[in-house]
Amino acid sequence: MSQVFFPQFKKGKEGIPIHPGLTILDYIRKLGIEINAECGGNGKCGKCIIRIEKGIKNLNEPTLLEKKFPLGENERLACQARTIKDIEDIIIFLKSFSKYEILKYGTERKIPLSPVFYKKGNEVVKDGILPFSILQNIGKYQGKIYGLAIDIGTTTIVFNLVDMENGNVLETVAEMNPQISYGNDVISRIEFASINKETKKYLEEKEKKEKVKILQKLVIDLINTSIEKLSDKTGEDLSQYIYEVVVVGNSTMRNIFFGLDISSLGTIPYEPVHRESIIMKPEELGLKINPKGQIYGASLIGSHVGADILGDVLASEIYKSEEICMIVDIGTNGEVVIGNKNKLLCTSCAAGGAFEGTSVTSGTGAIEGAIKEIEIIDGRVVYSTIGNKYPVGICGSGLIDLLAELLNKKIMSKNAKINQDFYIIGEIKITQADIYQLITSKAAIKTGEEILMKLYPCKIEQLGKIYLSGGFGTFIKIKNAIKIGIIPDIKEDKIIKIGNGALEGAREMLLSKERRRLSEEIAKKIKHIKTNEIEKNFDYIMAENMYF
Repeated sequence: MSQVFFPQFKKGKEGIPIHPGLTILDYIRKLGIEINAECGGNGKCGKCIIRIEKGIKNLNEPTLLEKKFPLGENERLACQARTIKDIEDIIIFLKSFSKYEILKYGTERKIPLSPVFYKKGNEVVKDGILPFSILQNIGKYQGKIYGLAIDIGTTTIVFNLVDMENGNVLETVAEMNPQISYGNDVISRIEFASINKETKKYLEEKEKKEKVKILQKLVIDLINTSIEKLSDKTGEDLSQYIYEVVVVGNSTMRNIFFGLDISSLGTIPYEPVHRESIIMKPEELGLKINPKGQIYGASLIGSHVGADILGDVLASEIYKSEEICMIVDIGTNGEVVIGNKNKLLCTSCAAGGAFEGTSVTSGTGAIEGAIKEIEIIDGRVVYSTIGNKYPVGICGSGLIDLLAELLNKKIMSKNAKINQDFYIIGEIKITQADIYQLITSKAAIKTGEEILMKLYPCKIEQLGKIYLSGGFGTFIKIKNAIKIGIIPDIKEDKIIKIGNGALEGAREMLLSKERRRLSEEIAKKIKHIKTNEIEKNFDYIMAENMYF
């Protein structure tokens, strides 16, 4: 039997046996190799480009979907190239795509230390969460007590290696979420784990569990590999010192990590099967940390508003604020929280992936070469790119700048209309169809903000502060975000960027039993609002917000 080889990757050099009927994307997924397949392997995004170095006779002819993309010689889409023969070995090279510029850091505030695992005499002990504290002897103190704070995002995974004896962050690791080979959004992954792609029927319970395990293993393997790399770097096995892991993420990502069913998040009323905090042992997940340690998953808030937003709330401290504040976390599934110490409301906004580069002609993620800033000066476009690399497309912050500049220069009307495609450089451009996608995303977020303010109730002038969380909120120009209406029009000095608030929240839960208990209380206190159900004029408000 011949094999399929991926020489660029350690896990692909040994090859995998050819099984006629499988696509190259199937082999890539089996090996856990990172590839961008935004559309989930449906041949629509054209991102999973591969080059066939050898064995092209084993494959089917290019499909009609592939012919829509400008593929080079011997290039195919991994999701469309299917092995139909076993004549010879196949050697595949993935078309390289740049790493995302991942937001690694939160505010890293100083907090009183009271971790679950700590040194007592010459022993490491485990303390339960107050008020039901039961001390357990874990083993001899080995000189270090570490923990991991992990933010599992849909696109990226970031974690801190934390010294739990002094609270210091020793290392920060940031990688793309390898689940991207199953689609770039949570809906794609929910469908993978709950629906048969061929028959369109819901999977049986056993099949659903198997599919979730596939997605779960990708993340667990990435974290284990990252720990091994850190160990190699330091010259000692760090896993023995890691006693606890705290995980945050949206509802889908957190529950996949713990191997829980996610199918309910894809059907009405779109609620997770397990919303409470969760604790599991390392062997249950296959996570290579101290075997006597534990993994803690922070509470979910409701529907698609997950533990990552709970981390934002903890990091921003709006839960104890006198004034009414707002948190905005913009992504494929944008989230908004409003409130103070008296009341907290939240909602998720189906923003889609337009501001993350999907569904936009020249859109791209925050990768090297992505245009991140744009100005139009005397009719000339001035821009800068991530990493100062040659431009490959426009990422979210650049798209916000572009819309604001087109509006300021009256190239685009307040009705979001342009007379012709607008070119940045070369073939990188924005079209009328692109603008429609962007204003739809903008409208979803603005509508969420407005309905929450109406329900609270709170007028714009009553807002004390707006906290912007996540990579998108960190890199945008505030004045341009206000100009296009993606965040409320308040004084810029009241808008605070908190970086990776989700990661900071996870770090605080790792270092403090009190913060952890507080987070669980906050999760119960926050009222999740399904704006499209509670607001009778939802469609009208959305339509109004499509304009500037």
